[in-house]
Amino acid sequence: MSTVSRYEVRERAAWITLDSPANRNALSGPLVAELGAHLRAALADDAVRAIVLTGTGPAFCAGADLKNRGDAVAPGGGPNPFVEILRLMWDGPKPVIVAANGHAFGGGVGLVAAADVALAVEGATFSFSEVRIGVIPAMISVVVLPKIGANQAMRLFLTGARFDAREAAGYGLVHHVVAPEGLVAAAEEQVRAIALGGPIAVAEAKRLIRTVSRVSMEEGFAYAERKIAALFASLEAAEGMLAFAQKRKPSWANA
Repeated sequence: MSTVSRYEVRERAAWITLDSPANRNALSGPLVAELGAHLRAALADDAVRAIVLTGTGPAFCAGADLKNRGDAVAPGGGPNPFVEILRLMWDGPKPVIVAANGHAFGGGVGLVAAADVALAVEGATFSFSEVRIGVIPAMISVVVLPKIGANQAMRLFLTGARFDAREAAGYGLVHHVVAPEGLVAAAEEQVRAIALGGPIAVAEAKRLIRTVSRVSMEEGFAYAERKIAALFASLEAAEGMLAFAQKRKPSWANA
């Protein structure tokens, strides 16, 4: 059976690789379906502490598969499968690291924006090119705007102009820019750092950011009070504090 992606679990991370370099990893129906299945598998696997999404070839993801317009749209008007992918990345309990191996356009930039940690190689370029073919970056705007803000988005969405990895870091879209030969090592470093935290605490830290950023200050404080009280009373916190007192690694760091 032909596939356009690869899935592998190694050293506490699920590595998802977009593997359709012939069309620059464009978001075809098969690629979107496989990516969604891989994300759900990783989220369901207790051995997986983080998810790394990368690609093969000179592009990370060229965005929509324009040669097969509508190929990734759900039949019968069901949920859009690409929106489901963005939701899984944004709100799923496990950290998602995008290691952009090359260029990203349109929906490909959406994948970068939906990540919790974003790495990109030097020389990668990005653009919200939708207006140049008569459409708009509608779905991805939901995850892009919290990252780069309305001011930068206005210029980039209206012009479709390209920008490089360093600019992307300046906009807040990318955390680190690395040499191509150092991309895998940089992603592995992020996985190791995440694995030092308690699994429940890491999931709750991600949920904290997503929740507090959406509510009023009063609601944010109320949510935070409930969460910290529950976590201080948890078995995971008890183990973490005991390990600190005993000057040893907590149990989850030895897994």
